[in-house]
Amino acid sequence: MIVFQSKIDIDPQSGGSVRLNKGDHVRVIDPEGQQVADLCAIAWTGATIDWLSTSQTRDITERLFPRLGECFYSERGHPLLTLVEDNSPCPHDMLFPACNRGLYDRAGLPDHPNCRDNFLAALQAAKVALPIVPDPVNLFQCSEPQSDGRLEVAASINPAGGNVLLRAEEDLLLVVTACSVDHHPTNGGRCTGITLEILSLHP
Repeated sequence: MIVFQSKIDIDPQSGGSVRLNKGDHVRVIDPEGQQVADLCAIAWTGATIDWLSTSQTRDITERLFPRLGECFYSERGHPLLTLVEDNSPCPHDMLFPACNRGLYDRAGLPDHPNCRDNFLAALQAAKVALPIVPDPVNLFQCSEPQSDGRLEVAASINPAGGNVLLRAEEDLLLVVTACSVDHHPTNGGRCTGITLEILSLHP
């Protein structure tokens, strides 16, 4: 039986993290709708650190995004998270990097909040360091490749309460940011928060 354990609210244009034990489930919820959530996961095997890799996941699943029951894989090719439920009409995205200072500088918005900095701040708060900033899983993002090869980000069509349920396949640190893009339709023209519900298995 899966039972509710705790809830974490991530404010607009910010990030947060939670530690999951193997077998724990986490529901990533978009309470108000049209809000993209950037997700990363970090695991340890002894002294070796590993992290979710969107490129390894695409290679192993041979898909742009896993199907129900399939996994997100690590840089070393280990399964980290399983997609248990997808209660969203969005295709999601594993091609785009986290928004960063350069993106906003090019848009004429210096010193704008961004997911890269929010990811690093969440890692620092958790006392975790990585040698790189991994590309995230962009939940609820509508940016499927076009027939002519273009990558165009449209407004999210996620409804209020749209969510995905993931199961941890290792002990993990899960980091989620609420996308900061407010100058483009990505988040429906405004930035809102993301909620994480942590669920545990009980006999």
